[in-house]
Amino acid sequence: MNRVVSGFGMTSQRTRARMIERLREQGIDDEEVLAAIAAVPRHVFVEEALASRAYEDTALPLGFSQTISQPYVVARMIEVLCAGGRRLGKTLEIGAGCGYQAAVLAQLTDEVYAVERIAPLLAKAKLNLRAINQMKVRLKHADGRLGLPEAAPFDTIIVAAAAIRVPPALVQQLAPGGRMILPLGVATQQHLALIENQGEAYVETSLDTVRFVPLLTGVE
Repeated sequence: MNRVVSGFGMTSQRTRARMIERLREQGIDDEEVLAAIAAVPRHVFVEEALASRAYEDTALPLGFSQTISQPYVVARMIEVLCAGGRRLGKTLEIGAGCGYQAAVLAQLTDEVYAVERIAPLLAKAKLNLRAINQMKVRLKHADGRLGLPEAAPFDTIIVAAAAIRVPPALVQQLAPGGRMILPLGVATQQHLALIENQGEAYVETSLDTVRFVPLLTGVE
């Protein structure tokens, strides 16, 4: 099925620009991150019945008990990873979902690997990325808790589902000097955590309160 990339009405460029202004008002000030989000037509990645809500600052259902992340949360996580003028470099996304966040990441780096455990969602991500001619993202059907050891190490790891504790496999796949951001906690109490590999030690910093679906093991 062909999806309209340019959009009109509630999926227009003007609507997209209003979303970017809302992100600025909420404190996102990294212009490269804002430009990356502005470049990706979010309405392509949501269910067609929800296309009119694509540029609201809210998570939306994808089916399979999964959601497309709230634009602010996507922007915030990537901005933290890029803080201090850092480049994303070789990036691993855990929980590709519909492919939206991977498409945003691909605006900022040429090396994006994305893992998804639910096969029908992975197929949807492939179609969505093809619809916007985004061919840089390498997608794989795999258990995200195990990362992607065959492509490690990674300069950046971004996790789009909440773990109770930091998965050891992901820590091991973080390159020296690399950064990982992920939500930690249970459904009612989660926060973003930034993990930095400083060579001799891993430093963890607790950030904003968030709400994500849980990071599950296995594949479907």
